[in-house]
Amino acid sequence: MRTLLPPLATLYLSTTLAGLVRAQNVLPPPGQPAQQGNINNFEIIGDSLVSAQQLFVGTEDKVFIVDKVENNPARINGHPAWASEWALGSNKQRTMDALTNTFCAGGNVLGNGTWLNVGGNQAVTYGGNPAPSQDGGGPYDNPDGRQSIRLLTPCDDGKCDWILSPHQSDQRWYPTLETLEDGSIIILGGCKWGGYVNWPPEQDTPTYEFFPSRGAPVQSNILATTLPANLYPLTWLLPSGLLLVQSNWNTALLNYTTGEETPLDDMPDAVRVYPASAGTVMLPLTAANNWTATILFCGGSNVRPKQWLASNFIVPTYGASTSCVTLTPDVSGSYVQDDPLPIARSMVNFLFLPDGRIFALNGASLGTAGYGNDSWAIGQSYADNPVLTPAIYDLSKPAGQRWSSDGLQASVVPRMYHSSATLLPDGSILISGSNPNADYTTDVKYPTEYRTEIFYPSYYNERRPQPKGLLSQLSYGGPVFDIQLDSDDLFGNVQNVKNASVIIIRTGFSTHAMNMGQRYLQLESTYTGYSNNTATLHVRQMPPNPAIVVPGPAFIFVVVNGVPSVGLQVMIGSGEIGKQQTLPPGDLPESLIMQAPGGAAANANAALGPGSGSSMVWKWTLCVCSSILGGFLAGW
Repeated sequence: MRTLLPPLATLYLSTTLAGLVRAQNVLPPPGQPAQQGNINNFEIIGDSLVSAQQLFVGTEDKVFIVDKVENNPARINGHPAWASEWALGSNKQRTMDALTNTFCAGGNVLGNGTWLNVGGNQAVTYGGNPAPSQDGGGPYDNPDGRQSIRLLTPCDDGKCDWILSPHQSDQRWYPTLETLEDGSIIILGGCKWGGYVNWPPEQDTPTYEFFPSRGAPVQSNILATTLPANLYPLTWLLPSGLLLVQSNWNTALLNYTTGEETPLDDMPDAVRVYPASAGTVMLPLTAANNWTATILFCGGSNVRPKQWLASNFIVPTYGASTSCVTLTPDVSGSYVQDDPLPIARSMVNFLFLPDGRIFALNGASLGTAGYGNDSWAIGQSYADNPVLTPAIYDLSKPAGQRWSSDGLQASVVPRMYHSSATLLPDGSILISGSNPNADYTTDVKYPTEYRTEIFYPSYYNERRPQPKGLLSQLSYGGPVFDIQLDSDDLFGNVQNVKNASVIIIRTGFSTHAMNMGQRYLQLESTYTGYSNNTATLHVRQMPPNPAIVVPGPAFIFVVVNGVPSVGLQVMIGSGEIGKQQTLPPGDLPESLIMQAPGGAAANANAALGPGSGSSMVWKWTLCVCSSILGGFLAGW
């Protein structure tokens, strides 16, 4: 005898499935880059309106730049500008008002897509000297920014502006920001005032706090015990949900919910934090490495704590380090030696290319970050001998062969202290900034720099894949979705689908040789290839752990034989700040190459996605439905 499902159960089931298998928008296929580039070379594309001490990609078309307060020729609201927007498509710019002094602030993006810029310096006047009033006015009209939390929700219509949160942080100059698995942000460290390094101890801010606020700041042992080189502490959220914090020579795991800190091994060879400013990055996260986080640290300076303060420390003559080490903190607390840099470097940026290689650029082989009026300074710069030739780190190569500069041309623009760089959606690299000076300065060896460059990687002029079926929003777990690749996308050979991957990149907030929040993840996928040289990629959504890649905006690329599509901006997670829903991951079919269905290429090119008839979606839905129904009836 058939038992009818009670009406309440029917309502429960339909509501649950509506939430689990809601329609997800499919993005239009990406196109081709708007121009050709000079492969493996730099091109100056114009001057920024303000010097790019900080920058980030806010939309597919807009880069936002933040400077410290100084006498930039560009003006807004009757005072010099220290923020701007750059439109990539038109190369047009506009000034923006950052409201308070953003000098050496930190930044990152919330899970809802709003960017934070936190902290900064006191109000200043000519020459970077303290202003008579900390509330604004004077020639630069810049209120004290040390407690400021500035917010920007990026736009493409030129109407978005920075606003101030009514909540204020501790006084923080040189803080680090890291987005957490609920889309909120932790704010760590910094100082109240000071100069080259964090000394005396009275100026230290050895605490962390959250935005949105979770109450009073919390004391941190590693920040309190690593003076004087504890500014911009190197921080990553790990898949375990713990934070890796590296400061001066010390390393710890921080449980930010309990406040417990677990010491790990000391950093070998060199200081990596500011002002030594090594290149740092979390290596790609893949199913093959079980989403295990490994951090790469390269360069910096071998300076002992007392040496930073010594009167005989002639900084711009001190050689940087070539040392590279890795740490896999969820597995082991010990560092492992890796291939050294080809050239010693301080202030070096590490950026992901969509093909998984790491692009290293900027910086110098002598000295460190910082500036001052010392007799031995180069103008005011604490560094000299800029390294103009980039290098590429390729983890797929055997040990001893991972670094190379073969075929890479040198820049003509020294990128010293206060430089920044980021990956762009078309797969090129934007480079700007450099200003080791207290104020706008032109008559020194390393002046205030506005020239902005693009670097064009080896794949840039190749015909790019134009995949169909990319989703605008990805959940943590959930149904498999399908991406269609035509013959052109596969370069006329279906076998190339074996070398196709779907990549998620958070480009991060670039400042002081860091890209806070930068991540690279390869989604799990299989393929069905067809004899007409088309294929379908079957793709799992994000791993069901928001600590692996946090919620918020990111870029999705499809890479075929090392050639990436133009990246499209997607939202990871709910698009809201709060606990993220996790779902069972969908089942992937085995990879195979077969005859085109019905012999027609059109069938192979049909765009499929969740709810559009994809067999994978309905297989997942049936599984979830059966589980929910079985559990409900068992308790009925």
